[in-house]
Amino acid sequence: MRVWANYLIYFDFIWIDKKQMAALPKAPYIICANHTSYLDIVLTYCVFSDYFVFMGKNELRKVPLFNIFFKDMNILVDRKSTTGSHRAFLRAGAEIDKGHCVALFPEGTIAPKAPQMLPFKNGAFKLALEKQVPIVPVTFINNWNLLEDKAFWKSRCRPGVATIVIHPYIETKGMTEEDLLSLKSKVFDTINEPLKSFL
Repeated sequence: MRVWANYLIYFDFIWIDKKQMAALPKAPYIICANHTSYLDIVLTYCVFSDYFVFMGKNELRKVPLFNIFFKDMNILVDRKSTTGSHRAFLRAGAEIDKGHCVALFPEGTIAPKAPQMLPFKNGAFKLALEKQVPIVPVTFINNWNLLEDKAFWKSRCRPGVATIVIHPYIETKGMTEEDLLSLKSKVFDTINEPLKSFL
């Protein structure tokens, strides 16, 4: 996956400006990022060296090129099925039990008015609390401007520098279900802070 990701950005003339604010925690942890473009998926593979499993919407099977990132080892979530969503959640938990990180977009889909974020869903935070693993918030600053979210062959793509902020991790040890809303709010605010100048 990393080879494919680096191959894609190399031939699309996209350079990465990674701003890592602190050391990463020991795996496993959950990577939570804003979602503004299909480019987010590719660049996650480029900037994280720890092994991780991606959780993404089932519709990604149909997206040319990007569907290669959701074959076999990653987790596709059928958001229309309660059973399917629960099965995906259980598999994500099993991956964490193996010591693997999990990457997901808590908005659940690409924000239609990117970089303005959609409200976060609870799944990532329930998972973090259940498994007592830290969350690493990530802000993709300008991917929405490098690859638009439209019909794939109609999307405007241009070369440039993709700026990514990897924030200090947020510990969840000792937290309970009662802390879910405050944890979700803290992660949202952390990711959103570098985007305020665009809003």
